Amino acid sequence: KLSHYPTLHALDMHSERAETLVLATALAESGGTETRQKGGGPARGLWQMEPTTHDDLYKTYLFPTLFKRRPELPRKLRKASLYVYGGSFPPPSDLLFHNPRYACAMARIKYWRVPTALPDTLEGMAAYWKEHYNTRCGKGTVKHFLEAWENRSGSGGNSSRASRRAAAHCSRLA
Repeated sequence: KLSHYPTLHALDMHSERAETLVLATALAESGGTETRQKGGGPARGLWQMEPTTHDDLYKTYLFPTLFKRRPELPRKLRKASLYVYGGSFPPPSDLLFHNPRYACAMARIKYWRVPTALPDTLEGMAAYWKEHYNTRCGKGTVKHFLEAWENRSGSGGNSSRASRRAAAHCSRLA
């Protein structure tokens, strides 16, 4: 079992439910391995966040709301993601490709924005992911999310490696 996610701890957005949801999201979105969307779509990073979603989080949530309630969060976001992208803030969405810690942090922030509590069952998390992360416009399904989680330690080994890779990006702070 993975012990914890320092990226989520560094943001003060950690819980066991958050660990599971964030890891399962990476597995459902990219198999925990792909940083570019298959078929040439715009989604980026292991959590497959689109640039419009990334930019919208800053424009409509982080700057006007969350940073005011939690003024320490920009510093924590930089620390959690080891962000050193030329000093500009907010960073460009291309950072989601190259900095998995940042992509992990942004996925957690996207869920943090939802006013309801994180579900306590995997089935509940699958529905939560579909509604709030993949959305009705996304191609993902609750069944796909659950299968991605089930296959994380599957017999082929790839899913296990993918699970460890996604988890490592959430957990390592150099």
